[in-house]
Amino acid sequence: MTRLPQIALLSDGRRLHLQDGPIDLIIEARGPVDEVRAAYEAAAHRFTGLLDELCAELLELRMAAEKRTALKGVVARRMHAAVVPYASDGFITPMAAVAGSVAEEILGAMLGAATLDQAYVNNGGDIALHLGRGEHFTVGLMDRPDRDGVMRTLRIDADDPVRGIATSGRHGRSFSLGIADAVTVLAARASQADAAATVIANAVDLPGHSAIIRHPANELQPDSDLGARLVTRGVGELSQNEIAAALESGSECARQLFDRGLIEGAVLQLCGDMLVIGPKDIERQRSRPLVLENAVA
Repeated sequence: MTRLPQIALLSDGRRLHLQDGPIDLIIEARGPVDEVRAAYEAAAHRFTGLLDELCAELLELRMAAEKRTALKGVVARRMHAAVVPYASDGFITPMAAVAGSVAEEILGAMLGAATLDQAYVNNGGDIALHLGRGEHFTVGLMDRPDRDGVMRTLRIDADDPVRGIATSGRHGRSFSLGIADAVTVLAARASQADAAATVIANAVDLPGHSAIIRHPANELQPDSDLGARLVTRGVGELSQNEIAAALESGSECARQLFDRGLIEGAVLQLCGDMLVIGPKDIERQRSRPLVLENAVA
């Protein structure tokens, strides 16, 4: 018997909340009332049983990704496809793209059932986005995911190629091999953004530095897909030169992914410092005022 998730409109009457186990979605759709209602019904229908689908293939999803896969579920295969570009560069599992892939799946169900002006599915900061003609979406960037306060915003217009936003780092919900406070990635799809954010956040690092506290992932979470790999649990005082070096390591990774067409841009944050990688129109947003309009990553 399929377990029923929690499904409810939030108090503002506009956003839909879907929660099942570790999956926690905030959804908002804009358009004609009947279309929004149809979209929300489709989201709830597709969400029901989705966690069970993933759990059925969880052992394979926690294994290192290879070019070929025996995964069968549509979301599981999307997760795999998102991480395959990185499989030859180092250890990565499809779980690196789970949040973005789920958000993407729910948004796809909504768009298959309704015609909407704008919609987003926010899965803990990993966002799948739909923009109709003339629409735009503004993402507020946090100093750290575990703190309040927006540092700056990035505006995404309908004619931009970005439809996925994801954030990773040592303060997020998942373990990180690096020391970034947050790495936010813009990509064509949410699953792609999720995988790339993980990879870039891992690259923001100072290997062997005495001020960085690391523990085996499986000592903190026995079933972690990272096994005994050391994950960051604390970062002590770093000099400005060390912060710059760690950010440059991550930014070099981000530039390579940008050049390969895997991302559309990235914002890297560490100890109050920030680097922006991407097209010049993203770079210019450093000087724009901070106005949070839609969602926070």
